[in-house]
Amino acid sequence: MIRKRSSLIFCGAFLFITWNAILVLLLWGRPPQGRDQKEGPEGPPSNVMEDVLRMANAFESELENQKKILLQIQNHQLLWEPSDNNKPKVIAAHQPVIPILVIACNRVTVTRCLDKLVQHRPSAELHPIIVSQDCGHAETAEVIRSYGNNVTHLKQPDLSDIQVRPEHKKFKGYYKISRHYHWALNQVFKALGHSSVVIVEDDLEVAPDFFEYFRALLPFLKSDPSLWCVSAWNDNGREGYVDPGKADLLYRTDFFPGLGWMLIREVWEELEPKWPEAFWDDWMRQPEQRRNRACIRPEISRTLTFGRQGVSLGQFFDKYLRYIKLNTEFVPFTKLDLSYLKEETYKENFEKEVYSAPVVKYEDVKQGQLQGPGPFRLQYSSKDSFKLMAKNLGIMDDFKSGVPRSGYRGVVSFMSRGRRIYLAPPPGWTQYDL
Repeated sequence: MIRKRSSLIFCGAFLFITWNAILVLLLWGRPPQGRDQKEGPEGPPSNVMEDVLRMANAFESELENQKKILLQIQNHQLLWEPSDNNKPKVIAAHQPVIPILVIACNRVTVTRCLDKLVQHRPSAELHPIIVSQDCGHAETAEVIRSYGNNVTHLKQPDLSDIQVRPEHKKFKGYYKISRHYHWALNQVFKALGHSSVVIVEDDLEVAPDFFEYFRALLPFLKSDPSLWCVSAWNDNGREGYVDPGKADLLYRTDFFPGLGWMLIREVWEELEPKWPEAFWDDWMRQPEQRRNRACIRPEISRTLTFGRQGVSLGQFFDKYLRYIKLNTEFVPFTKLDLSYLKEETYKENFEKEVYSAPVVKYEDVKQGQLQGPGPFRLQYSSKDSFKLMAKNLGIMDDFKSGVPRSGYRGVVSFMSRGRRIYLAPPPGWTQYDL
């Protein structure tokens, strides 16, 4: 497909240059009509100068016409690609290119990740898949190579050991991951010149509308300074804890979710000079990096992790992550009105819904004795009371830099026995307790 597009552009440029070269030769070689070509003693006659001026005017006029034609070609340029029924379809040009960066190491099961990316990708041109591999694992490298032109395979060149202090010896894998992320993101933004990227790790499976989701939200991420990432992940997105009828529902969150997330170049330029040696995801959650900015996350996750084995040794996997519900319904996000996600609008509407909801007791939520359709507000007064209720209700109870997972302004939204629950601080909340 890239070869076809490149050939068309090359042929157009060749014809344009050739036409103008012929035009110049014809104009210069055209004999003057009805004029004496002999020079007088005082130099060339005036009719020669008239010919030169006329020729220059004609040349300028023709160049202007050619310029208009080129602009028309640019404005109506089409990208061709095969459709599901093998008939050509067209996609309008000038759409943003959003590459997918797959962070890989030594999992040959990267095939599950890549198969779904290739299957659901609407356009290879608009969504090039870049697989950055660390570790030097030959079998995984061979698996990645088997995808041929469907992916670009990069190899992280620095496989040297990393010296860490003795108490961090068991965490050396986190240091290598952070080094790999730093290198790979520099390749995407600096070497390849992209302006945005969606990062997934090699143990993630993506939903059918994964690409649609990120395409719809890229304009928000670029235009809204109160946002700094878009994530496909809901930390509390287990079956029974999300509303299956709200696949189109999106949230702002103060918690950096990761696990399939979009980053733009401007934010990377801010983060890259101070990128940490290890534990990059928790570092992202610190207030110095977050700077009171939010991420967008979905009600129903657009990624699912299948990687129980890794440097985290399956932390949270058996209790939470393996039960995350992956969306199966294609939502046409690019055709929806998502203006409700704008900061002031969202904050006002969200707080109104949360704090106008009736307050209920923890025991009534736990025992399923709520009356009415909801939503309901379950109030916590401290970190300890939050952790106690969250743990017993089955949602994630940990904090990172004072922020609960999936929280927005201290509020965590989830479903319990088919009813919406807002686990919320008292009215008047102002900031997180670090």
